[in-house]
Amino acid sequence: MEQRINPKFLVKLGKTFTEAYAMLKEVYGNECLSRAEVFEWFKRFKEGCEMTEDDPLPERSSSSKTAECTPLGDLYSRAV
Repeated sequence: MEQRINPKFLVKLGKTFTEAYAMLKEVYGNECLSRAEVFEWFKRFKEGCEMTEDDPLPERSSSSKTAECTPLGDLYSRAV
């Protein structure tokens, strides 16, 4: 959570993404969020988002077996 609040603070200071990411890497080193994660949070805060919690995950629909989605093992057993 702490690492998500820092990009919010850096956006409010007017830092660019590159500057913000460099600062976070300097502070957190190998424990830093990935560049993609920092970019996503930076973008959210730049667009005016104030929340630091993750968005809820969308519900996934269950998969079904179709002709296009047949496991390779099934194809192999049919060929033998």
